[in-house]
Amino acid sequence: MVSTSTDRRISAWLGALILLVIGMIVIGGATRLTNSGLSITEWDLVSGILPPTSDEAWREAFDKYKQIPEFEAEHPDMDLTGFKRIFFWEWFHRLYGRVIGLVYAIPFMYLLSRGKIPKGKFFRFLLIGLLIAAQGVVGWYMVKSGLGENRVDVSQYMLAFHLGVAFIILGLLYWTWKDQREGWGLRNEPPAFQNHAGLLGVLVYLQIVAGAFVAGTHAGKRYNDWPYMDKKFIPEGYGDLSPFWKNLFENIAAIQFNHRMLAYALFILTIMYWWRVRGIRKIRAKASMFMILLIAQIGLGVWALIKVVPLNLALAHQFLAILVFISAMGLWRGARRGY
Repeated sequence: MVSTSTDRRISAWLGALILLVIGMIVIGGATRLTNSGLSITEWDLVSGILPPTSDEAWREAFDKYKQIPEFEAEHPDMDLTGFKRIFFWEWFHRLYGRVIGLVYAIPFMYLLSRGKIPKGKFFRFLLIGLLIAAQGVVGWYMVKSGLGENRVDVSQYMLAFHLGVAFIILGLLYWTWKDQREGWGLRNEPPAFQNHAGLLGVLVYLQIVAGAFVAGTHAGKRYNDWPYMDKKFIPEGYGDLSPFWKNLFENIAAIQFNHRMLAYALFILTIMYWWRVRGIRKIRAKASMFMILLIAQIGLGVWALIKVVPLNLALAHQFLAILVFISAMGLWRGARRGY
């Protein structure tokens, strides 16, 4: 348990970073869904902090955007006012990332200089910072992947990698925050089917990455019926690409089908886990909360699909995915510690 002023400050710092990362994932989703990610075609770590400040600078930025294939493919009729709207999302996304970096780095350096980092946990805290820094680089390479002559969007591989790293950072922050608040060692209580809980956590993470491939290929815009896909359980063309593994990442039919199947598998395994721990009071509440959130997420996903993924439902689906992920981490951690 938290026992000193320093402990409480570290907990508050980690808690603030968790909230910031959650906000970053949502903002990143909005940037993606509003097709704004390629509006800034350069990466200026320092000078890019401020948006264009004159009409001439705005026109210059807009002219650079007009030179990439996405402009002709997606926004050929866009005027400067419309460009400013999509520019804002990408600029704010990058600015927000810089804020997260500062909110991590300044307290970390202070705690390190005062010898206040929990004993033996330096590399855990350092890893968080390294991942945050790496995420900025990954983000730029994701943008760069969409600037080539033969592309009108970012690579779905880079999008999935970028989102996957974001959730690794979130999971590491959450686990560390809980350790800081509740104690770093395992308790001497029996685990509550921890391998099953761990499997749920891994599957939630894989489902989130699979969702990035759905977003990256616009797979949610096709097969907008449920429970079938164009009146078939397995859609036509599932394995059309060769070699077969490409279907998992580049074939819209396979990408959406796999996303659905992962959701069904998660649902079944969650019901099974809840049934196994229903008599264990200390873990039952966590399992029940996870199950409720997962069912809500599946329902929201079906709703968004049938409505052809409008912006509000897509953002709600992504935000709820964050809550499901955090709940899965809490369940896994609780199962390991017996509470």
